[in-house]
Amino acid sequence: MGMTYAELTVFGKLRKLSKCGPYSMFRKLVDQWRDISSPREIAGKVRHFFWNYSINRHKTTTLTPSLHAENYAPDDNRFDLRPFLYPRWTWQFGRIDEDVEELEKLNKK
Repeated sequence: MGMTYAELTVFGKLRKLSKCGPYSMFRKLVDQWRDISSPREIAGKVRHFFWNYSINRHKTTTLTPSLHAENYAPDDNRFDLRPFLYPRWTWQFGRIDEDVEELEKLNKK
């Protein structure tokens, strides 16, 4: 998927435990990873994660319940009421792009 397991763990925890969508995840990661990555890199990773999540989410509806190895996902997905068809995230990704531009302008000053 192009990400490390540590990054995927952070993305998974923010998505599932903190119930973050693309924009709120981006805002949280900009604060958490300010010393690690630039806002543009974080935006690209968030966009990549949610793109892959949305194109593969429908596959989980056909899988049998299973045990997950991460401590934030101990359930067997029997009561998973999340939608399995997602939009194209146009508003969220557009808003992330606007924030990246604003943050880059602030960093240039």
